Amino acid sequence: MTTAEDIEKAVERLPPRELARFRAWFEAFDAGQFDAAIERDAHAGKLDAFAEEAVAAYRTGKSRDL
Repeated sequence: MTTAEDIEKAVERLPPRELARFRAWFEAFDAGQFDAAIERDAHAGKLDAFAEEAVAAYRTGKSRDL
């Protein structure tokens, strides 16, 4: 079983070009994981209260254009 420590050591040994390639891959991977978590939370209704609060603020004039 590979541990985070094993991965850290392997990353430390990567040459600069491979490190850049890994960094780009991991950034995309991490963004995908984040997006999937947000989507799961949205479908589960975990974000509904935030949306309702934002709409209420908008309707009462407590929001502003960016």
